[in-house]
Amino acid sequence: MNRNLTATLLAAAILLAPGLAGAQSAAHASTMGSARHHVVIQVSDADPAKWNLALNNARNVQEDLGMDNVDVEIVAYGPGLPMLKTDSPVAQRVASATAQGVTLIACENTMKNTKVERSQILPGVKFQGAGVVHIMKREKEGWAYVRP
Repeated sequence: MNRNLTATLLAAAILLAPGLAGAQSAAHASTMGSARHHVVIQVSDADPAKWNLALNNARNVQEDLGMDNVDVEIVAYGPGLPMLKTDSPVAQRVASATAQGVTLIACENTMKNTKVERSQILPGVKFQGAGVVHIMKREKEGWAYVRP
């Protein structure tokens, strides 16, 4: 091949490479933007401030990514479980989050160990045998993990 032609082709490749990389990045970002997101939030504290933070995190994720683009679960176990009871100081916020599509999950191991009955838990809350194991499974499935 002619030396001038080789040099010209090489120069063109160098000049075009950043544009091609940008196009690939834009295509990747576009694909990533349309993918469904998943986040599991752990709350194992009885502190209403921690619960409000977790509930704020859930709402912010839904607002930023769009409610139809994200699955949000809040898993309560240990000292955090009583905040899912009907007499909880954050009961209204929990009910609002449930209405907005956030899945709240109570750990049945904690319920058994603390003698909490399902009837004492807020409507709409789901149940899992072991809260920690549920979080572990979600992480293995690729869910993002947050602990406020």
